[in-house]
Amino acid sequence: MRQLAAPVRTRRMALADLPGVMEIEKEAFSNPWSVEMVRKELTQEWSNVLLLEESTPWGWELRAFAIFWIVADEVHVLNVATHVASRRKGYGKRIMDEVIAVGRGRQCKLGILEVRRSNLPAITLYSQLGFRTVGLRPRYYNDNQEDAVVMIMDLPP
Repeated sequence: MRQLAAPVRTRRMALADLPGVMEIEKEAFSNPWSVEMVRKELTQEWSNVLLLEESTPWGWELRAFAIFWIVADEVHVLNVATHVASRRKGYGKRIMDEVIAVGRGRQCKLGILEVRRSNLPAITLYSQLGFRTVGLRPRYYNDNQEDAVVMIMDLPP
């Protein structure tokens, strides 16, 4: 993984960002979220959608996003994706660092996520961030009945 070369920023998603988020969503997943599902996340009090953008000569360009919930004292990561041309460059780590920082800022004690058993790059990233495997959800994914690996992370202050 390389260091990020250009300046990057994170910000909350706005409705106008929906086309760019959906482009990444459709590239990243065999069973992508619908436009309606992503749009609904923008209306829920507990839901957060963060974007990671990189400065380019043409302006800020979307590289990754994360959708997560803050429920009680937990951060539940629902969806993380990086633009296909931007993978293995540190954007996934950076957006997850921001998710964790938001959770800590909201006094969360635990992070939790599910990831496809076959998604070894994501499992490796989450492990490097401090998540640990605590179980499996058999046949969790509807498109191919693949198991989900359940991972948690303690979020000390």
